[in-house]
This record gives sequence, structure tokens and C-alpha cells, in this order.
Amino acid sequence: MSQDQLIKIACSKCGRTNYWSRKNKKLVERKIELKKYCKWCKAHTKHKEAKK
Repeated sequence: MSQDQLIKIACSKCGRTNYWSRKNKKLVERKIELKKYCKWCKAHTKHKEAKK
């Protein structure tokens, strides 16, 4: 696995980067959106793929 597959996943509420993930950019063209726990908001919020 190479470094160019790494993506940041940031909270859409506070904007902080909480998670890192991998994505095959050749197969998946849309931005990833997941519901994850944010320790700053202390709640499960939508997390979107952010720029590096």
C-alpha cells in the first residue's frame, strides 16, 4: 500500500481531523462520508474526506 491512498477524515461539525483511512482512488471517485465518533464534539457526527 502506498502513501497516495491515505485520506484524512474530518468532522463536518468542528472540522478537526480525527481519522485516517485508505481509499483506492482509481475505483472510488466520490468523497467518502462516514458517521464516526468525534471526541471533541463528544457525539457521533458525519465525517467527510478532507484535503491532505
